[in-house]
Amino acid sequence: MKVTTGSDQLPYGKNNNNQGTTLKSTSKTLILITLTLIILTVVPLYYPLHRYPSTHASTGDATVVSPVYHPQDEVITINDNHHKCDVFSGEWVPNPDAPYYNNMTCWAIHEHQNCQKYGRPDSDFMKWKWKPDGCDLPVFNPYQFLEIVRDKSLAFVGDSVGRNQMQSLICMLSRVEYPIDKSTTKDENFKHWYYVSYNFTLATYWSPFLVKAQEASSDGPTHTGLFNLYLDEFDEKWTTQIDGFNYLIINAGHWFWRPALYYVNRQVVGCRFCQLENITDYPMTFGYRKAIRTAFNAINSRQNFKGITILRTFAPMHFEGGEWNSGGDCVRKMPFKSNEITLEGVNLELYMTQIEEFKRGEKMGKNKGLKYRLLDTTQAMLLRPDGHPSRYGHWPNENVTLYNDCVHWCLPGPIDTWSDFLLHTLKMEGLRSAEEKKSHPKG
Repeated sequence: MKVTTGSDQLPYGKNNNNQGTTLKSTSKTLILITLTLIILTVVPLYYPLHRYPSTHASTGDATVVSPVYHPQDEVITINDNHHKCDVFSGEWVPNPDAPYYNNMTCWAIHEHQNCQKYGRPDSDFMKWKWKPDGCDLPVFNPYQFLEIVRDKSLAFVGDSVGRNQMQSLICMLSRVEYPIDKSTTKDENFKHWYYVSYNFTLATYWSPFLVKAQEASSDGPTHTGLFNLYLDEFDEKWTTQIDGFNYLIINAGHWFWRPALYYVNRQVVGCRFCQLENITDYPMTFGYRKAIRTAFNAINSRQNFKGITILRTFAPMHFEGGEWNSGGDCVRKMPFKSNEITLEGVNLELYMTQIEEFKRGEKMGKNKGLKYRLLDTTQAMLLRPDGHPSRYGHWPNENVTLYNDCVHWCLPGPIDTWSDFLLHTLKMEGLRSAEEKKSHPKG
């Protein structure tokens, strides 16, 4: 795979045919032989010999079909101004071509984010794309993504919003291929998906607090449980499983609003809204900071982990008219403009905590030869109060205790743009590697 910058792109397929009439038969034969050799040797480097159809691939009974040639995907290009542009700062602009899948073409959509199925009447929330200030962010190209991750693996670690992102990615890739289920357990919180044509593994590990945790009470002060968080202890359900992954996407946030007892060295050091006597009540950033730090310490302590760690910053909730459990809802139909809303209060505190701990973990990891990257989705998603399921995550007449969902994201929906961000991040990583090799050639 070749990574080029905007300054060295060449027109595709230009030929000079002025001398074609003067070629003799012998020359024509040599040219045909040469072209045949080029086709047989070069094309397979870019494309697999067989494509698997998107239907039935999840059941493992895929039928081999003829390869599909996509010349526009052969060379992955990066515009020069991406070096100067912060792709995470910008505005949402209309995109009439979206969405690129629907709830009938993608089986990976979680029921509670299947807004089309459960009757959401509007569709404009699906028809926007992110426009960074000072440059363009290309719409996700599934062929390019799969070529970049060929023979690699990627794991999501975190909460249900991380799972929401993984399911969005599967749907975005469904235009090329569906994965088969290679999970070693039936637990939906620990899944392994495998893309046969690309030898690419996609996994998810459930760890909403990122550290070791257990539910002390299923009820608790807010009827959402009371959790014991061991802020200095690794969650081995994921930390012992990451060694072979090329990319690791970490996320956490929303679960830290729940009541919790904070433990350090197996001793209670405080809590978050536990309402217990003689225990100091800390703001949620206290436990949040220590948990993220411990997660990065776990990654940096792995002797055999050589992958790239990507912190995906949290996506703010959009409850209005009340809290999540007191009638709050998200009923807006349009994105905000960047000058209409500001990241503030606890959202700003959480964001700054993430960034500070990311920089600390990155510095430690760099000393061990590890790479850290930031997938900064916070500002973009702050502007999307229109993209949540609200009450369209279940049938209106269902006898279920489900609050209006202003945390997760409809599929299709704004979260699909996270794949645009991720592909850009991987492209820039390829560019960095190429530049490093150029400045430090072997020998």
